Amino acid sequence: QVQLVESGGGLVQAGGSLRLSCAASGNIYSINSMGWYRQVPGKQRELVARITSGGTTIYADSVKGRFTISEANALKTSYLQMNSLKPEDTAVYFCKVVYATNWSAWGQGTQVTVSS
Repeated sequence: QVQLVESGGGLVQAGGSLRLSCAASGNIYSINSMGWYRQVPGKQRELVARITSGGTTIYADSVKGRFTISEANALKTSYLQMNSLKPEDTAVYFCKVVYATNWSAWGQGTQVTVSS
């Protein structure tokens, strides 16, 4: 069983920063990628950033230049550094790991609230 645990969410003023962490544990191997997604009530979950085992990163247009994804321990840990936060960044943030080509797992989510 694979578990993902996110941490680092919270309340911050607009313009501030937060760093989210995601740690994977359990029977996980051959990790292909780790990604961060976010969701607000009534909307679909959207990709924020993803990093692959080869080091390739992609970002949603809305966060480019403000957010940075990084990893450690062969993708078993990932970080999302969020700077210059805006109220529209308010959401529940989830991490997702893709491993062994066809398997994936999600974390439980962490709330990020940005006040104006």
